[in-house]
Amino acid sequence: MTTLAPHDFWQQIFPAGTFAAPEGRLHTGFYPASLPDGRQIQLPMRVLPGDGTQGVASLIVNQASFAVLDALMDAMAGHWRDAAPEVVIGVPTLGLPLAEGVARRLGHSRVVALGTSRKFWYDPALSEPLKSITTPGGGKDIYLDPRMLPLLEGKRVLLVDDVVSSGASMAAVLRLLAKAGIAPMGISVAMQQGTRWQETVPGADRIKGVFQTPILEVIEDGFRAP
Repeated sequence: MTTLAPHDFWQQIFPAGTFAAPEGRLHTGFYPASLPDGRQIQLPMRVLPGDGTQGVASLIVNQASFAVLDALMDAMAGHWRDAAPEVVIGVPTLGLPLAEGVARRLGHSRVVALGTSRKFWYDPALSEPLKSITTPGGGKDIYLDPRMLPLLEGKRVLLVDDVVSSGASMAAVLRLLAKAGIAPMGISVAMQQGTRWQETVPGADRIKGVFQTPILEVIEDGFRAP
């Protein structure tokens, strides 16, 4: 098996069935994720901070090829087209490029982007502390620009992010939106990572992902899927 360089991941889409589940569920070079139509992409695996016993398959969409991004955004928009969302909200940082692509595919002219950099006109009441599985040392605040409220009030809102894992950051975003009286009708993500988010995110059944990956066990020879 060819060993991929770090910059080679997320670059190519392979035909369905290219990568079979390995014997013993042991993954050593990459984790194959399957799109809804069966096509596959290769994800690198990383050890999570902590005691070194758990790992995840990683997706960083701003390093992915346009072909992979297009496939992800096509699937995400397809999940929600019939529900006819009126506004798409993008979650920074990596949810923003996906939100733009999903909104374009749904026929929208713009997105509403949340932010993690406070502008002087922001209202501190429309902020929430934000943490995620990839920021173990502490998070930052996430903000809703008060000037965007007229675009959201009374609308069918679709929330878009790249990955849901522990659910901590998604729950924080929902708390932020609740402060403005906004309850998204749906949440679209590229990857559902593990299952912890199902216990953390209120209304977790609103979340639809393009593909699912497990939390992996780190063993001597690589990573084992449950």
